[in-house]
Amino acid sequence: MSDSQLTPTQVAAASLKDWHQDGDTLRAHFDTGDFATGLEFVNRIGAAAERRQHHPDVTLTYPEVSISLSSHDVGGITGRDIDLAREISKISADMGL
Repeated sequence: MSDSQLTPTQVAAASLKDWHQDGDTLRAHFDTGDFATGLEFVNRIGAAAERRQHHPDVTLTYPEVSISLSSHDVGGITGRDIDLAREISKISADMGL
């Protein structure tokens, strides 16, 4: 996907499981059930973000992890956000969240 800002129609067409658009941001909440699982999830998200050099805002609480994705350099959602959202959803599925 490209680094240009996506329209709401383009974001919707990506059919992201777990995610919703909130203005210029993608947001998701994942129920982790306990703090230790949430921490493992956050660590896996961190590794994915580092590989991609694209970093989400992450909030770890008991018993959930909340994530916000936006490409601040373009002021909205880009393909980088879509790709990372998909990877985070895959991590969640792999962990059984």
